[in-house]
Amino acid sequence: MSGTALFPAACSGVIPRRTSKGKASSVSVQSLQAFTSDPYVLELAETLEESLPSTTPLPLPLHNLRHASSQSLLSTRWPSRRDEPFRFTDLSFIRQSRIVPVPHPSPASLTTASPFPRSLRRPPLRPLLPLSPQRLSHLLSQSHPRHDLFWSLNGIAAPDVTLIHVPPNCHVDTPIHLHYTPPHATTTTTSSSASNTMHLSNPRVLVVVEKGAHVEIIEEFSKANDDDENESSYWSNAAFEAVIGEGASLTHSYIQTQSFRAAHIKWTSVRQEASSSYKLTEVSSGGKLGRHNLHIQQLGPDTVTELSTLQLSVADQTQDLHSSLVLDHPRGYSRQLHKCIVTHSQGQAVFDGNIKVNRYAQQTDAGQLTRSLLLEPRATVNVKPNLQIVADDVKCSHGAAISDLEQSQLLYFQARGIDIETARRVLIFAFGGEVIDKFPYSSIREKVRSQIKNLLDPSSDSSSF
Repeated sequence: MSGTALFPAACSGVIPRRTSKGKASSVSVQSLQAFTSDPYVLELAETLEESLPSTTPLPLPLHNLRHASSQSLLSTRWPSRRDEPFRFTDLSFIRQSRIVPVPHPSPASLTTASPFPRSLRRPPLRPLLPLSPQRLSHLLSQSHPRHDLFWSLNGIAAPDVTLIHVPPNCHVDTPIHLHYTPPHATTTTTSSSASNTMHLSNPRVLVVVEKGAHVEIIEEFSKANDDDENESSYWSNAAFEAVIGEGASLTHSYIQTQSFRAAHIKWTSVRQEASSSYKLTEVSSGGKLGRHNLHIQQLGPDTVTELSTLQLSVADQTQDLHSSLVLDHPRGYSRQLHKCIVTHSQGQAVFDGNIKVNRYAQQTDAGQLTRSLLLEPRATVNVKPNLQIVADDVKCSHGAAISDLEQSQLLYFQARGIDIETARRVLIFAFGGEVIDKFPYSSIREKVRSQIKNLLDPSSDSSSF
């Protein structure tokens, strides 16, 4: 069976302002002020630092993570729409809000604290350490995307790291389900300031799948109450790292259905060794802003990567996927399918997909396809598929399509006595169903189908596509 551990929250401060017995980062507020180009980054970093518990001693992996993140923040500013990665992504509503970090529970409350994944809550006894602190520090630093603000903010503010370790040749039969719900609105903010307050959480997960092992992980970010959209706004800034050993496999399901007043920004960073397999199925339909930064590196030959994403924007929402896949070795295989549906005149979707086939990645088979449905005249989608090929012996393809439903498809249904509204519903559901069908468990498929069905057609009581 897999080994699982929670590192207790123990931080003496990445940006120290008070004396602590634990190890502290050498970066000071003054040095941040000297190098950062945006005072807001400094102010936010101070707020996050002050919210962290001061328990000692600080574990070495957390200390090194906070140090690397604080170093990155020295030259990182808040992104604007003048920056190419955020050209179509408006972050102003976050910056204009009053950011309040979610209170971190003491170790004695780990068994009941809501910010932790439900499936991984453990009593606050001796942590299980299947990996040495030195190796953990190395793994946490390897995938660091330099100068990314949100990755670095998570690194300095995550109260702990959830570790999922699968030993060599171990096949975990039961999926590990990480279910995140936002903090309850029982905060100390007054009613006059609540409308401008965003509660910020920074969950972080590290998955290590050793040689020949297999595991399935479900990440679910949901609303506090499925029937209540009037909950307070919040910001989830999550990070997920995975290291997949030689001949190992990871099946990753990711579902995001957070409040339409929320900001959901997530990093997924994956490193694959030779002959390994990584399969991601993602459905994102929540958040005023839902942004997923996905970075994958194939670090050996005969490696398989499959990515399937469905984004849905039914309100004044932005659904954004920025992905990067780097192939450096022979006989790599990858498939990326991106689909989005925009049904609101002020809704938009963004896809920036990059696949890079480098010189030594000969005999690579890489495919990328993005398809978008715009169901309102003023709905917006911005797609930028990008396939860079340096190797000369490859089989690669990519394509993009943006449209409303085709009239020929509607006429096919009408010719068989099916009215146009029913025909449109069936075709829209089928469009999204191609991705939903890739979830490995029927219970997850049915749950996501029902969620998407209710968003697209709230008046219908049917539970199937």
